[in-house]
Amino acid sequence: MRRLISALSLSLLLAVPAVQAQQTLSIATGGTGGVYYPIGGGLGEMIGRHIRGYTGVAEVTGASVENMGLIHRQDSDLAIALADSVYQAYHGQGAFQGRQVRDVRALGSIYSNAVQLVTLADSGITSLQDLKGKRVSLGAPGSGTEVNARTLLESNGITLRDIRAQRLNFNETADALRDGDIDAGFWSVGPPTSSILSLANSRNIRIISLTPQEIENAMKVEPVFAPYTLRAGLYEGVNQPVQTVGIPNVLAVNAAMPDELAYQITKMLFEKVDELRAIHSAANDTTVEFSLTSTPIPLHPGALRYYRETGATIPDRLSR
Repeated sequence: MRRLISALSLSLLLAVPAVQAQQTLSIATGGTGGVYYPIGGGLGEMIGRHIRGYTGVAEVTGASVENMGLIHRQDSDLAIALADSVYQAYHGQGAFQGRQVRDVRALGSIYSNAVQLVTLADSGITSLQDLKGKRVSLGAPGSGTEVNARTLLESNGITLRDIRAQRLNFNETADALRDGDIDAGFWSVGPPTSSILSLANSRNIRIISLTPQEIENAMKVEPVFAPYTLRAGLYEGVNQPVQTVGIPNVLAVNAAMPDELAYQITKMLFEKVDELRAIHSAANDTTVEFSLTSTPIPLHPGALRYYRETGATIPDRLSR
């Protein structure tokens, strides 16, 4: 009888298909007060729903510059990073001088960041030049915000010696403004972002508009910058449009990612984009057209396969 039961148990076990082990993909994002983290979390959930055998999880990081190192070392599988940081990493420029990251590839660009220079309404700061001598957060160390802030300042004749620089993440910057510990802070993030929304609900804020000349000066130094208008009413109390600069955000991977996986993620990104838009409105920019015009480095071969299937015209610079 025992042998009969054992044989029956074995036959039942053999009849049950083995559960496929799922591989978790690490998605390098930024701080929890920005847009990278919810977008990365949304991508992770989408991977779990739509790509068989995989799940994804968003990881809190120092953002763009750090994320390029994570991709290079393959400590993360995907990363969201600002186009200028991605470009500099690939070409060994700027923060990556002497340490070229040639194994980074793009799946595409997903939305634009806007550089947002925030102060309290009663601070007396009304222009970029008013930052001289003030306590200013440039963003988290190693973040794209820090890179963008320094480029914007230095291209307009303001050095770090001219300000009292601090390096705080988005939530820390909002708290420091709220508490009067700093005078102004930079965000380079897809608008609207939760940390500024929260600050605007507790304090009267001002977002500084750049002049046309300041925007032009910044664009001469950083080719991926483009004019960007923050619409009126985006944040509580900001009742006029704000002129600033925008920078695309790139979804990056290591060149070693399997072509089929890169293809599946790219296909999911664009064909299931409504799921990402339901998580954050920044994904309204996530289109094939935006991606092909905004991505600054070559695409992964798996991503190229998807773009070719759409019939879109692919710039030569993206298919090297």
